[in-house]
Amino acid sequence: MTTLEAELTVLAALTGLIVGSFVNLVATRLPKGESIAWDRSRADCCGTVLSARELVPVFSWLVQRGRCVHCGAKVTARHPIIELAGAGIGVWAALASPTLTAAILTALLGWQLLLIALVDADELWLPDRLTLPLLVSGLIAATALPDTTLVDALLGTVFGFASLWLVARTYRQLRAREGLGGGDPILFGAVGAWVGWIGLPSVLLWACAAGLSWVAARALARRPLARDEPLPFGPFIVIGGWLTWLYGPIGIG
Repeated sequence: MTTLEAELTVLAALTGLIVGSFVNLVATRLPKGESIAWDRSRADCCGTVLSARELVPVFSWLVQRGRCVHCGAKVTARHPIIELAGAGIGVWAALASPTLTAAILTALLGWQLLLIALVDADELWLPDRLTLPLLVSGLIAATALPDTTLVDALLGTVFGFASLWLVARTYRQLRAREGLGGGDPILFGAVGAWVGWIGLPSVLLWACAAGLSWVAARALARRPLARDEPLPFGPFIVIGGWLTWLYGPIGIG
């Protein structure tokens, strides 16, 4: 690794920490209908407005020993974990990408997917405000990178949406209840804009493998998934989309 590459990797990590903090903010406020851009950051426990030194990603949580300096309440480790996840995505993108443009777009994809996965995991909700920008950025990436085409991205969008929409509709007609959320086909179509139509089967394979692994882990931990317990599929599509984007469709060199 050259000095320039090392510096860019460090920059990607620092940027990822900041983005991760913002992702956590959006994931918390968006489901509540709260303002994202204008309201000052406040402590979840007591509502006190936080100062700049209390908002330094990861560092502030460590210095405060995981507690609010105003009321002493415990602050969940979710905050530094998401911030570190943002940093990890930035570093991963920097190391896995052949060009600066590819690294920026890959990091953008990863941060969007992180936010979408968090919201769906927390709220069983895939809002258009998150999935449609993912689609648009995928189309932009298709025009900006040499190994992708806009036609493939558009076909990926159409086939991705149509395939899961048909699955959801068929399930509803056969079982008289919902099997997939309305946002899942849109998310799959948006991921298709990034990976193209040829990457869609790989996304599903990764997603199913991740979902089955999660169910198995729950069972091993003696917390088996109840028969009527909803399972958000969005986070698993996110995993499939990320891995397919980075490493290509399964079985294709």
